[in-house]
Amino acid sequence: MTRPARIAPSILSADFARLADEVAAVERGGADFLHVDVMDGHFVPNLTVGPPIVESLKKVTKLPLDVHLMITNADAFIPEFAAAGASYLTVHVEACPHLHRTVQLIKEHGVKAGVTLNPATSLRTLDEILPDVDLVLIMSVNPGFGGQKFIDHCLQKVANARRMLDQIHSHALLEVDGGIKVDNAGRILAAGAEVLVAGSAVFSSPDYGATIAALRAAGQPASAHR
Repeated sequence: MTRPARIAPSILSADFARLADEVAAVERGGADFLHVDVMDGHFVPNLTVGPPIVESLKKVTKLPLDVHLMITNADAFIPEFAAAGASYLTVHVEACPHLHRTVQLIKEHGVKAGVTLNPATSLRTLDEILPDVDLVLIMSVNPGFGGQKFIDHCLQKVANARRMLDQIHSHALLEVDGGIKVDNAGRILAAGAEVLVAGSAVFSSPDYGATIAALRAAGQPASAHR
């Protein structure tokens, strides 16, 4: 069953010199979330933003802030990101040795908790935490940089994650991040994804609203386009 698509433009690909304008443009264009990639230069080979940027974004948008923590010591920063206005905080299975404690810490701060897996990490690592989370993020590129190519074998992983969530009747959102374009969005949504993170696909396009609409429409049956 194809679910209604939600689109989360990633500010990693936005023009930071005019970030407020970029955020306003994707909000007008129909985005459902704003995806914020937080990288520490340690867990991933890049360095991006911290709680002050999230706090600034909260002041200029009504979109839920989907904050993806690609950092090794997430527990130390969860209170700050929660206070800054994150709606979702998503942590990496690979970086959290006490994952249940981390998920509970996120929830204790009034934020929805997500977990994410790198492309080579097995879905089986989610068996014991799946009932506790609000979002599952499947990485379809190796995290660290925008503009990478979608790893095709992750499509089966998305489908398997969908089955796992359905088997336990979970209401957690299934999100996919990495290399998502208009031409592959339909396959990803058909596999069971509900939220598409799109960075360069949106922010490198001439019309953000048209691209967001095209990504969302990719998940609709062919008859809906007639």
